[in-house]
Amino acid sequence: MRHLFLLLTLSTFFIYCKSAQKTEMSPKEMVVEEVVKTDFAAAEVHYKNFCAGCHGEQMQAFVDRQWKKGNSQEQIFASIKQGIPDDGMPAYDTAFTDQEIMNLAAYIRSGIAKTDQFKFGETKLTSNIVATDEVTIELDTMVYNVEVPWSMQVLKDGTLFYTERQGTLTMLKPDKTKIAITGVPAVRNRGQGGLLEIELHPDFENNQMLFLSYSKMKMMDGREMGTTAVIKAKLSGNALTNVEEIFEALPYKPTAHHYGCKLEFDKNGYLFISVGERGFEKEHPQFLDNHCGKVHRIKIDGTIPEDNPFVNSPGSIKSIYTYGNRNPQGLAVNPVDGKLWESEHGPRGGDEVNLMKPGHNYGWPVISYGINYNGTTFTDKTALEGMDQPITYFVPSIAASGMTFVNSDRYPMWKGNILLGSLRFNYLHRLVMKGDEVVKQELMLKNIGRMRDVTQGRDGYIYVSVERPGAIYKLKPKVRS
Repeated sequence: MRHLFLLLTLSTFFIYCKSAQKTEMSPKEMVVEEVVKTDFAAAEVHYKNFCAGCHGEQMQAFVDRQWKKGNSQEQIFASIKQGIPDDGMPAYDTAFTDQEIMNLAAYIRSGIAKTDQFKFGETKLTSNIVATDEVTIELDTMVYNVEVPWSMQVLKDGTLFYTERQGTLTMLKPDKTKIAITGVPAVRNRGQGGLLEIELHPDFENNQMLFLSYSKMKMMDGREMGTTAVIKAKLSGNALTNVEEIFEALPYKPTAHHYGCKLEFDKNGYLFISVGERGFEKEHPQFLDNHCGKVHRIKIDGTIPEDNPFVNSPGSIKSIYTYGNRNPQGLAVNPVDGKLWESEHGPRGGDEVNLMKPGHNYGWPVISYGINYNGTTFTDKTALEGMDQPITYFVPSIAASGMTFVNSDRYPMWKGNILLGSLRFNYLHRLVMKGDEVVKQELMLKNIGRMRDVTQGRDGYIYVSVERPGAIYKLKPKVRS
């Protein structure tokens, strides 16, 4: 099991005590006497046995909260030792020695420190020239001051297609002329719903075929309900023709969030579709008789590939490729080996990047590195046999959005890397890969805005879209002097 917060490089810290024996002194009465090696191994065991049930095994409730009693070493010591009766937290003055409490407080502090990497300040990104670890990037503004640009696709000549959540599809020509595309299906523009992902057929230049995912509305028993649906269409001039629905997730739900919606083609021409658990009934992702909390694979006419993992399972939805997913907001196929990768939102902590394998169960909500939004826990398990672990995960949640692999010669320093956006912390996240392992991570374009999508266009350039205000930027690498 990976432990995100076990900081092996932190070998020492100051212990405020006169002895290693249990005393009745308050932290304020203690004096610095010696520097000792922190026993994180024992502290981790104590945390798991006494704290994780309420605060999350990965300290999610600590790294992502407003502290009522303070989060300094001294204040955490006091909270553990004396308890917080008004919040139902017992005192542990009889369970641990002062040194054990100090070690436990230091262990918790090591987790809190992980949030510092996201403290970029309040200033928005003001320059269009941005330095990263390995290259300087010029941000070329393609679109600005639009609603919520959810998804993008770019042709070899630089023609850019983008969706806006409100329900519009636009074609931006290389001279930046905007052309509104008609024939888009009506969408349920509520909450996180609307016109969502656009995906171009691999042979779009010849067949002009494209695919759109969107939130579809239906009235049922006098109540407005919604789901994730996918259409295919042919672009004829500035209009969609031959529009055909090829996927509809069931059941419909009254909620207006967690649609999933991502689309991605594999090397065989099959279409992957992500569907969120819809935030209504958590158990749906673990059952194969519904579409929710899954990644699906279909042919372009909506029929099912013969080698899908549950084709011969009675009562199962035949399009299911993986299950036990929460709200997948990124799908990307590695162009080198054809493997499918996914990023998904956890609740409070536990955003994941997963390597998707047919028929595998990714655990939601039975295992998770996250906790409920209100700070309570819904599971005490982060791993179980038969459920895949993420390749990497994020605590606190970064609200991972769109993702792409880089294989363009325009970015030789990033080849083979995964890029994914952060909605919550307003930046672009880079995962340096060695095979299927993450060996380095970099936070780039800090404070650019709520990053909704990132894609590598067929022209070889990387594009990102952000919200508030809505904008799309082309990332142009510059030679460093």
